Order: sequence, then C-alpha cells, then structure tokens
Amino acid sequence: MGRLTRAIVIILDGVGVGQAPDAADYGDEGANCLANCARAVGGLALPTLGGLGLGNLTEIIGTPPQTPVGACGRLIERSAGKDSTTGHWELMGIVLDHPLPTYPNGFPAELVARFEAAIGRHVLGNKPASGTAIIEELGAEHLRTGSPILYTSADSVFQLAAHEEVIPVPDLYRMCEIARGLLTGENAVGRVIARPFTGVPGDFVRTPRRHDFSLPPPAPTLLDALKGSGREVVGIGKIEDLFAGHGLTSSNHTATNAEAQEATLEQLARPFDGLLFVNLVECDQNFGHRRNPAGYAEALEKFDAWLPSALAKLGDGDALFITGDHGTDPTWRGTDHTRESVPILAASKLIHPGINLGARGSFADLGATLADALGLPPLANGRSFAGELGLRAE
Repeated sequence: MGRLTRAIVIILDGVGVGQAPDAADYGDEGANCLANCARAVGGLALPTLGGLGLGNLTEIIGTPPQTPVGACGRLIERSAGKDSTTGHWELMGIVLDHPLPTYPNGFPAELVARFEAAIGRHVLGNKPASGTAIIEELGAEHLRTGSPILYTSADSVFQLAAHEEVIPVPDLYRMCEIARGLLTGENAVGRVIARPFTGVPGDFVRTPRRHDFSLPPPAPTLLDALKGSGREVVGIGKIEDLFAGHGLTSSNHTATNAEAQEATLEQLARPFDGLLFVNLVECDQNFGHRRNPAGYAEALEKFDAWLPSALAKLGDGDALFITGDHGTDPTWRGTDHTRESVPILAASKLIHPGINLGARGSFADLGATLADALGLPPLANGRSFAGELGLRAE
C-alpha cells in the first residue's frame, strides 16, 4: 500500500449522477444532472472525466463507459436536505439528522420585525427569488427608500442586497452580522449573504464584494483533524464560507471556475502535506439553478479540458478525488437543487486502475477514507475505502 501525503478534493458543485434512493421524499424522482443534461444538448463530450470512469456511473450520451484509470463509484447522502453546506459537511464527516431551515414563503414576520428594529430600517422583498431578478424588481424602490432587499432561495440562506451608494458595503456587512446573531435555534440558516450591487434601474450589476456569514459546523470535521495534526488545509472557492473558516490553514476565495482552477495549479506546484479542498461553483450557481443545460454542459466541458493539467502535476504521494455536493439538474422543474447521488472519481499513481467502488452509503465515506489514508483517527461517520484504493496509512 502506498503512502498518501497530499489529497486533492475537487467539488463539482451541483453535479449529480442520478436520483438518490430517497429522491421521492424530495419530489426529485427522475432527476439526473449528467444524463438529462447530455440528452438536452445532444451529448456531453467529457473524455478526461470519462477516462476516470464518469460514464460508468450513469448513461451520458457522448461519454461512454470504460475501464477507469483509477477508481470510480457513487456517494449517497445520508443527511437530511440537499444544500451545499450539508453536502460539504457530510463529505468531511458530519451527518445531519435534520435539514438546515429553508423559507419557501419568506422569513417569519416576527423575525423580520426584530431584524428591522435592530438595523433601524424596513426591508423589501422577504421572499425566495433569483438574486439578479429581485434587484431588477425592487432596485428602484430600494434607491428611493434606502430599505435593503431581503430574499432567500431553495438553499438555507438569508440574503441581503443593497446598492453600494445607498448602503455602503461595511454597513451592509454590519447588518448581515446582526442577522447572523438573530438566526439561531430553529432559524439557524446555513449562510447569511451580503449581496452588494451598483448601477441604475435596468442596468444593475452585482459586485464582487459579496460576503458570506456562515453557520459553523456543529462538530469537528476532517479539516479540523488535519489542521490539529499539523497538516496544511487549503480551501479554494467557497470552502471558507461553507465551513466558516474552521479547519483551514489558508484560503483563496476565488469567484469563478477559471480562477479556482488557476489557484489549484499554483498550489499543486508547491510542496505541502495535507489537503487541498476546491469548490468549482459554476455548474450550480450559474447554470443549474437557472435551468440552462447548454451553459451547464459548457462548464463541464471546460473543466474536462483543464483537468489533464492538474493530473499532470500529481506527484508520487498525491491522490485526486472528484465529487459533488448535491445535484442541480439543469433540466428539472423549478430552481431548486435535486436529491441525487454524486460521483466519486479517484486518480493517483498509488491507485491501481479499474477499481469499482460501487454505491457508498454516505458522502462521509470520502472523509473517512482521507482520514484513514493520512494516518488520522477514524471520524465519527463514514466507512473508509482506503484499503480498496491501496492508500491505507502504514
């Protein structure tokens, strides 16, 4: 068995490989990000991911099954819910027995009243909405009244939008900190998100000064265990937000897939012992929620074209794991996530080719595997497949 020194985990946010066993409980029977997207666009050409075994996991027109160069399988979520925070937490060892709260009818009036009293302003909106659509709908009234725009989504989020010339960004952040302090107990949402924008009616633009105020994980994760053992834990993309900074030794909060991919190559070019944890957000954020299969397919194909450059940088003690955090089927009804299993693809010089990991009973199996391979004590949840990969620490 080989000795793993660097683990690289890349999350393809919102990429699933077919309905989970309990999909009917979520109204998601028949959801399948990759199969349905491929049918919608006339085929998905993903030769690199196909070489890792992606086409073995579900039928993908244009990406046929083949013997993987490493290992492939599916992870099935045990936690209740289907949001990014829950999915990422379970991948790193936390299984939730109840979903984080969502607000399909807006936030409770009593909670909103307390928030308004605390910030000294009324709010507009208070409903689920697309972030770009609601600022077009309410932006002019916001300019006139100075009232921030409150909205949510299918995720467990409290989002507050404001024009930077009406409510300066530091003041918007302060309001979000107040909201975070109020959103506890049964209203402990996963994230409070500041959404500043600029422009004029008909031409509003969200700025890159978004900031997330996240709920801390309720228990230690693999990240905490690695950091506590003296290893490096580097987060790229929204990893810092999803874990409220816990367990990270450094973070690069990139905004796009291209930025995250460039940052990943930079990290791979330097020596470290530990975990590089990357979130690629665009399939979910830009295309899945907006039910845009053409954009979803293009994002996947761009990642697939980039992936060989990452594989080429893997050293003798490295292993790359590619997975997801939930589904966001771009052909599905509505705008919500979809309850799906997610891929687990593994590549390393330490792993023999052609390994079928099957359907794993929890996302937490990945965290358990990394803990096992890196010589840490077992996590509270998950069953390691490090032995099947030949990665168990001696």
